[in-house]
Amino acid sequence: MLSNLELLRRELSTDDPWRLDTNPYEQERHRHMLRLSLAQGRVTNALEVGCAAGTFTEKLLDHCQRLTVIDVVPQAIARTRERLKEPANTTWIVSDVKEFSTHDKFDLIVVAEVLYYLDNLEEMRSTILNLAGMLAPAGQLVFGSSHDDSCRRWGHIAGAETVLAMLREELTEVEHVECKGQLLTEGCSLARFRKSPDESQHTRLPS
Repeated sequence: MLSNLELLRRELSTDDPWRLDTNPYEQERHRHMLRLSLAQGRVTNALEVGCAAGTFTEKLLDHCQRLTVIDVVPQAIARTRERLKEPANTTWIVSDVKEFSTHDKFDLIVVAEVLYYLDNLEEMRSTILNLAGMLAPAGQLVFGSSHDDSCRRWGHIAGAETVLAMLREELTEVEHVECKGQLLTEGCSLARFRKSPDESQHTRLPS
């Protein structure tokens, strides 16, 4: 059985990974994600977790003064850098999200179709705590994921419903969108969360 990392590498070897550039469902999902990401206007400092082949990165980039992009697969970073022609306002980091650390505070974090690749619920929870700790006061986190039933059918531990419940324990949910395509597997939850001043003081760090 292929590991999650091997599955990612195999998908990224295709011309249009996950049909992100050509599938109407994926295009609609990205429209919703961009609208949620820009709900408070232009972004000073953003973090995108998981860039795949750069389809959403390309849409987000022009709205950010600074953008940090991380991905666990070097091939994803390389493809996205080539696609975007090395923009000066972007920092590229090969890193597993559960191990990523920085002193930066982000006004926006986008993490979509990523967390279900983690191995267990404890990793999901600690990663959410880590990301919440990277948000600036009043910063926003935009989350997206396929639903629990789809993710489990694909062999993952959990999906949107499980992760949303964890996020609601740490941040304030301010908007929720359901996106549905024509196929049974084309459905996801998208949500925008905000870090309140109280949450800035009390967000726990993973042990």
